[in-house]
Amino acid sequence: MATSTPHSHHSYLCLVSLTLLFLLFTPSSLSTTITQKEEEESDTPITRFQRYLRINTAHPNPDYSSAVSYLISQADALGLRHQTLYFSANKPLLLLTWPGTKPSLPSILVNSHLDSVPAEPSKWQHPPFSAFRRSHDGAIFARGAQDDKCIAMQYLEAIRNLKARGFSPSRSVHVSLVPDEEIGGADGAARFVESKEFAELKVGFALDEGQASPGDEYRVFYADRSPWGLKIKARGQPGHGARMYDGSAMENLMKSVEVINRFRESQFDVVKSGKALNSEVVSVNPVYLKAGVQSESGFAMNVQPSEAEAGFDLRLTPTTDPDEMRRRIASEWAPAIRNISYELIEKGPIRDYLGRPLLTATNDSNPWWSVFKQAITSAGGKLSKPEILASTTDARFLRQKGIPVLGFSPMRNTPILLHDHNEHLRETVYLKGIDVYESLISSLSSFSEPSQP
Repeated sequence: MATSTPHSHHSYLCLVSLTLLFLLFTPSSLSTTITQKEEEESDTPITRFQRYLRINTAHPNPDYSSAVSYLISQADALGLRHQTLYFSANKPLLLLTWPGTKPSLPSILVNSHLDSVPAEPSKWQHPPFSAFRRSHDGAIFARGAQDDKCIAMQYLEAIRNLKARGFSPSRSVHVSLVPDEEIGGADGAARFVESKEFAELKVGFALDEGQASPGDEYRVFYADRSPWGLKIKARGQPGHGARMYDGSAMENLMKSVEVINRFRESQFDVVKSGKALNSEVVSVNPVYLKAGVQSESGFAMNVQPSEAEAGFDLRLTPTTDPDEMRRRIASEWAPAIRNISYELIEKGPIRDYLGRPLLTATNDSNPWWSVFKQAITSAGGKLSKPEILASTTDARFLRQKGIPVLGFSPMRNTPILLHDHNEHLRETVYLKGIDVYESLISSLSSFSEPSQP
């Protein structure tokens, strides 16, 4: 048996004291660093999500290569087939496939985009590509946390869990991860749906991104509004700033602005009265104005310019008559008689291949709707009234092909932060979303359509 001596007892007390002092004065930054290192080394649904978020795929220079490489590594771990398609140089589209036991049945497609909008780091609490996790509530801060890298990883985590349970889909399940959605999708989903590779998928139903819900119910979207860009250029006689005469460029442009603003107010009044949601009316908003003769100090205040231009963002509802809208623009908003010209930029389809509005039925006429609703209920969720998405997604390209598509992102009790500073998603919301997609993917891929009479 060992015996203590005064010297050894003194040494022991010194050691304890030093240890306590070290713990007391250890910087919190070091503790945070240790925590972050532990997170990076672990392999969980949250850390896998964080790793994807740390890949900077923001425009104008999205790192698509790193994103695709990471997603392929996840697909390999799950035993999913994968192919990388290029419809435009340096813009990969990754297609993952979980083959069904009845591959002749129309397949299920779940879609997410690789890219994100830019972020202003100085306006964020944490760097926008750090995927920083706030300890007290598990909020993960990153560009793309809501829009929409979350759903890409939730799809894969749901498949991981279903495979672990021994589930096999009857219908093949495809995961498409597409470039350039945030800049219109022309080199991404738009070209994908026209390809032979897409035709070979025989897609019967698809899911795409939705939006967060501040309330307790999940939001679901059956249509998008269609984006148009309108540039109006007015011309007129230049002259001295002190002279008043008819038909100056600025006067001609302001008349157009006044007419457009009256239309905008008529649409906005319907929203303010509670008769329609913002997404159910045609919105038109001025986005830029160019005019004036430049000088060393800015603009020459005593010179009336010969040209003036304004730009407008329009969003058409699925049931808006596009021909009537074109007529209105040509005859009322930018009439040539006022020495005005215009350029109309129609971004994407506004009717399907049969000339029908780009809508997905949310009633009994669509058997997929019933399966979707039941899957949400089975996962312990509730749906709010189906909506038209105020903005635009790649779903419109699928609907143009006559494919039923629902926009859905399982984020409830969550502030809407897409494209905003400090975009974040709480880990509990993210993990619950995986459960929801497990229910959706298993239900949709097992669905047997009723035989036709």
